[in-house]
Amino acid sequence: MACRHPMQKSSLSTGARLLILIVAFVGWFLGGVQIGITNLAMRPAALALMAESGELDSERFAELASIKKAAIQGEAEPLPPAEGAQLATWEAAAARWYAYFQCAFLFGAAAGGWFFGRLGDRIGRTRALGLSIICFSALTGLSFVAQHPMHLLILRFLACMGVGGCWPNGVALVSEAWERVARPVMASLIGMAGNVGIFTVATVLTQYPVTPESWRWVLQLGGLPVLLGMVVWLFVKESPAWLGSQSEQAETTREVPSVFGRSYRSVTLIGIALATVPLFGGWGAANWMIPWAGEVGPDGLGPRIGQVRSITSIIGSALAAVIALRIGRRTCYFLTSLGALAIAQYAYWFTTPVDSGFLIWVAVWGLFNGIFFGWLPFFLPELFETRIRATGAGVSFNFGRILTASLIFITPAITHLFDGNYAHIGRITSLVFVIGMIAILFAPDTSKRDMKQ
Repeated sequence: MACRHPMQKSSLSTGARLLILIVAFVGWFLGGVQIGITNLAMRPAALALMAESGELDSERFAELASIKKAAIQGEAEPLPPAEGAQLATWEAAAARWYAYFQCAFLFGAAAGGWFFGRLGDRIGRTRALGLSIICFSALTGLSFVAQHPMHLLILRFLACMGVGGCWPNGVALVSEAWERVARPVMASLIGMAGNVGIFTVATVLTQYPVTPESWRWVLQLGGLPVLLGMVVWLFVKESPAWLGSQSEQAETTREVPSVFGRSYRSVTLIGIALATVPLFGGWGAANWMIPWAGEVGPDGLGPRIGQVRSITSIIGSALAAVIALRIGRRTCYFLTSLGALAIAQYAYWFTTPVDSGFLIWVAVWGLFNGIFFGWLPFFLPELFETRIRATGAGVSFNFGRILTASLIFITPAITHLFDGNYAHIGRITSLVFVIGMIAILFAPDTSKRDMKQ
């Protein structure tokens, strides 16, 4: 077992650095699995729990929904007004719960990013990383027993605190373990890991669809990695940079300063803005393609959207560091924002889920999305010094989830305003990428940042 004494200061062997990379990669891969579960399993779960609590007649709902989809595709007559109104009421209720589950993820991850990030700066990256994995795994498995949508909502919020805490400690650990050109490349792999997790869930659910009759097994699957958290806690070596910072503070105080204090406020706000744009663009725009496809597209299109998008996102994440090193960190972010804006606007204005080319535009958008999430893991830690690195990266990356969740809360009202037209919502929310193009102009040049300080 690795020694944990806070005064210890040592270098890491190649094997220790590789182990850090592996556990950070696997940890955020599992975070991607949690994102995939939220995207693809929560609507069936909501329908099932609404039926169990007496809020919905599942057989009648399935019958009416089938007729509505056939009518949209020109294969049946539209529903009579009374039956159409009943279906609309049930669909609105399911949409509200789906939005609430999205918000549970976002608020939970935001709270966890701050809590576990601060914990990582106080007790060590590896301990906080291990605890965050234990948190989201154990509570996801426990969600199996939910009997009402509210039960699941609470458990998802608590579980997703662990998801939010996994990212900042993993990227801080990798950023401090690797040096020079290898550091941004290795950090980008962490961003890629989340997309691999999303792809894995989408692929599994394409073969084994989640339905209101069968959804609890997905939560059981998400609870299995609890043992990994214990392994990380016990056997992964701590960051020498963090150990060194603790040694330097031993004679004064180890209190972690506030990232919103005078010394760090401006850089924290820049980090928040840069991370909020792709988070909002993903959750507030692209993810609504899934329920859109569920309403008007062919059966099974939702998981395929997640699968296609995550494949190209994996490629984008892997290329992010190479592109940034070639053209510059800030130029990379600016052009990625521009590309994401153009593709999202085209997809929502000129395509629909029933078009043969719809998935092509989903795939192209996923490429830009992946570059964002391969860029953030090496850029955000560069903004902060060692003693607040996990807190700063965690707050920056996850604070945008609060803003995104706040807007998703009012999505049912927006959906009603636009008469259930998800394309209208996507056209509006994807304009957030304009903010990214502006925000990056105020970001500092971090290319020569010494990650040991």
